[in-house]
Amino acid sequence: MMMQNIHKILVIAPHTDDGELGAGGSIAKFIESGAEVHYCAFSIAEEAIPSHLPKDILASESRQATKRLGILPEHVTLNRFSVRRFREHRQDILDIMVKLSKQENFDLVMIPSLQDIHQDHQVVAEEAVRAFKKTSILSYELPWNNLTFSHDCFVHLTESHLQKKIDALEAYSSQKERKYMAKDFIEGLAKIRGLQANNHLAEVFEVVRWIIK
Repeated sequence: MMMQNIHKILVIAPHTDDGELGAGGSIAKFIESGAEVHYCAFSIAEEAIPSHLPKDILASESRQATKRLGILPEHVTLNRFSVRRFREHRQDILDIMVKLSKQENFDLVMIPSLQDIHQDHQVVAEEAVRAFKKTSILSYELPWNNLTFSHDCFVHLTESHLQKKIDALEAYSSQKERKYMAKDFIEGLAKIRGLQANNHLAEVFEVVRWIIK
């Protein structure tokens, strides 16, 4: 099994909820299998929160969502870069990633696609490839942002893994109106990817770098 040497994983999210949307089921599966998962988000999108809600609501929602997936609170890092301004802070973002790479010996890093058209996602993906150039890297799927996406790696999921992903996303009550948060979309995409991978449910990833030890 190719995942048997994957003991420590870092999930990098440009904004809170990106990691859960792209890899929530796989995160639940890896934790169930005994892996230690760390989560680092670079923005809690305070500028984009409706005026009637607390500006830091995504921070509390993210901590609840990651907890529902099984990620330990001490393994969750939330940064506060302004949305759509990541390019101005590219070096700071890289420095945070380099520090993480030196502090922890990750076997796998999960990032947005290098083909993601969101400007913040592009910066995070590009800097992650630089920071973790000696680590296996998979890009998770966010189809509303991906002009193209290579279906290189499929992770089989069970109903339990998918339910944990749905439960985690439901923690983001401030984002519930977004179409990609809808339960039927999350289930439908998992079924499509499962069909492609000869399983009932799956998530798909692009292989940026895969190191076999």
